[in-house]
Amino acid sequence: MADVDGSWDCTVKSPLGDQNLTLTVQSDGGSFTGTASGAMGSSDVSGEVSGNTITWKQQMTVPMPMTLDCEATADGDTLTGTVAAGAFGSFPLNGKRTG
Repeated sequence: MADVDGSWDCTVKSPLGDQNLTLTVQSDGGSFTGTASGAMGSSDVSGEVSGNTITWKQQMTVPMPMTLDCEATADGDTLTGTVAAGAFGSFPLNGKRTG
């Protein structure tokens, strides 16, 4: 099991306020699959794993359609990273492992 595997309770600090997100990760070699669920609904996510770092793209529809570029690194039971939202810039992501 990779350090990134599990369920993460995350918060993204966005201009619209804190966005809570539950991220589940199941890695398989250099890739992972999982889900991201929050106030804006749930979506399947998949991406790459490099050491303790995962990177993925996530489609968002609210408040407008856009693709988020996400990167997060696990350190024990803590997840830190960034969510890049195109022209809106990049926002910090922080999370704790819950399972």
